[in-house]
Amino acid sequence: MQDQGRSTRKRTGGRLRPIRNRKKHQLGRLPTETQVGEPRFRIVDTRGNTEKTRALATDIANVNKGGETVEATIEDVVENDANPNYVRRNIITKGALIETDAGTARVTSRPGQTGQVNAVAVDE
Repeated sequence: MQDQGRSTRKRTGGRLRPIRNRKKHQLGRLPTETQVGEPRFRIVDTRGNTEKTRALATDIANVNKGGETVEATIEDVVENDANPNYVRRNIITKGALIETDAGTARVTSRPGQTGQVNAVAVDE
């Protein structure tokens, strides 16, 4: 878990003394870096008695081609503006360019948050 509360330092570098202890609602989580591979999911409890399905790995994408959506197999990550190392590690994030059997597509969903990969076909 990561604390997303107030910093322990002032802008000048001086120490800020804590007002109170950390609260559960201030905790965050490490990002789920969805990889290309055999589908694996994790269900996470969230606020309001709801759940998030996190995709740890997936090889299926819903690709939209001119108003028609097809289920395609992900072959490779071609480009990822979020981090150049994600291309080498085959990590899928929103905005990543992926190579599928339906052609090249740009990811429009957040697989670490929604548990699925939705993409739009890209004309090259």
